[in-house]
Amino acid sequence: MSLPQPPTPAKLIVGFFVKDKALAAGIAEQLQDRLGPIDMISAWLDFDFTTYYEKEMGAPLSRRLIVFKTLVEQTELASIKRMTNTLEQAHQRQGQRRVNIDPGYLLPERFVLASGKNFTHRIYIGQGIYADLTLIYQKGAFRTLPWTYPDYADKQLTDFLTLVRKKYMLDLKQGE
Repeated sequence: MSLPQPPTPAKLIVGFFVKDKALAAGIAEQLQDRLGPIDMISAWLDFDFTTYYEKEMGAPLSRRLIVFKTLVEQTELASIKRMTNTLEQAHQRQGQRRVNIDPGYLLPERFVLASGKNFTHRIYIGQGIYADLTLIYQKGAFRTLPWTYPDYADKQLTDFLTLVRKKYMLDLKQGE
């Protein structure tokens, strides 16, 4: 018989991409106001894996990841996604998004993103939001899955997440 255990607190990571990098500082500040102090920020990552967002947002697009210091409960992901959707709407111009914000969390064994879209591998977590198992951590590295978004499968991004994971594991040992 398995006995219920409290879930491990998660390392909150919010990725966003923009065409206009000048928006980034304001977005990061708004996220920090709502989610707490920032622990790490990735370098800019080119977002040339898909043209899906170009019609709405233009091109070229660049991605950045922000990692927050405070660990979060996994159950908070749906409300965080709802909040980031509100931020996206606040930055719209003429009904078009200028930023796409993707919150997620890191655990020792996986990286999960939030989505408003259902799909076969996504699990409903409430408030109209689904959890998307994006990467798994096995044998000392992040591994992609058949549905992993190409930008999240990129070596630059997984290398950054590996650094975040190392810091997160230290946070867990120290009781954060």
